[in-house]
Amino acid sequence: MLPVDADRFLSDLETLRGFGAAGVGKGVQRPAYSEADLAARDWLAGRMAEAGLTPAFDAVGNLFGLAEGPSILVGSHSDSQPEGGWLDGALGVIAGLEVARAAQQAGGPAVSVVSFEDEEGRFGVTTGSAVWSGALPLAEADGLTDAGGMTFGAARAALGGRAGPEVDPARFTGFLEMHIEQGPWLEAAGEQVGVVSGIVGIRDLRITLEGQQNHAGTTPMHLRRDAVQGMVAFASAVNDRFAGLATEATVWTIGHVAVHPNASSIVPGRVTFSMQWRDGEVARLEAMEKVVRDTAAEVAAARGLGLRFGEMRGIDPVAMDARLRDALAGAADDIAPGRWRHMPSGALHDASNVARHMPVAMLFVPSIGGISHDFAEDTAEADLVAGLRVLAGAVGRLGQ
Repeated sequence: MLPVDADRFLSDLETLRGFGAAGVGKGVQRPAYSEADLAARDWLAGRMAEAGLTPAFDAVGNLFGLAEGPSILVGSHSDSQPEGGWLDGALGVIAGLEVARAAQQAGGPAVSVVSFEDEEGRFGVTTGSAVWSGALPLAEADGLTDAGGMTFGAARAALGGRAGPEVDPARFTGFLEMHIEQGPWLEAAGEQVGVVSGIVGIRDLRITLEGQQNHAGTTPMHLRRDAVQGMVAFASAVNDRFAGLATEATVWTIGHVAVHPNASSIVPGRVTFSMQWRDGEVARLEAMEKVVRDTAAEVAAARGLGLRFGEMRGIDPVAMDARLRDALAGAADDIAPGRWRHMPSGALHDASNVARHMPVAMLFVPSIGGISHDFAEDTAEADLVAGLRVLAGAVGRLGQ
């Protein structure tokens, strides 16, 4: 096994947490292109150079630590949610850095490291890796806006002289990403490692229902065209209709709601809400889309509401490469015998985009309480180190 240094790995994780440390516990606020994000990337670039790698920023701020010649790429992202935890993404970057150092110490194999930008979607969905992989043209990405109306193009101007040329995906032989599970299954089973079988696909659609804005005290209930009541009826109906389609792993969410005029004494005249669903099968995602559109149309017609759909966004499911996955499974057998499983990923990851160019695989470590995207996000130190050693073991196997 590659000679990883667990203490150095944990120390680097703690140092990275200090960039944007916030809230209680180990909370982090490090959104893409924020001062904390850029300071963290500068620190990471320095650590990469110290490890004998060549740091390289591309035009959107994806940071690579490049080994000489063909290499396996290991990493994740280091930006965070507006209120995030210290491990989401950061764990995979620091684990990749430690494995790269250990590989250099052992005389090979060649390991490069990456921290992708805006994985957390301040401006889109896994934006940095989407642009790098060619899934999203840069000109189109530059027009994306965050919740405050700033464009991606304006935000990335903060890179200044850091921005450099594209890093050619052809120089990498494959991609490994280590991540916290962000769910409850590993901890509940007392297991240390999850070897990912595939990453679910996602569909995200904005729906607008338009009714009649009116006085909340004088408009009789039977005469109302209440947009919010339409959304509630849609949510109830779509839950019932998905029941016949969904598997245990299928999920759906109404996560963002914008009501107009958003006043307590006015019957809402318009509501726009997000409808997102995730599954590992394209056919099921497509069947669910039909249910969403048909249900919205029926509710709107029954309640006298106007209906508009926004642009559909999403990523198709991605299967993990068998060779890379088997290397992780073999290493998991060595490090955590009887305490690991194959499992799907219900969250999106940069690996979904990277798979356009090379074989990819992922491993998970447990999330305490299944909590992520929250200041309370955490993982036991022993599980962090076990995951690091599985990652190192897999890289060693692939280099043989």
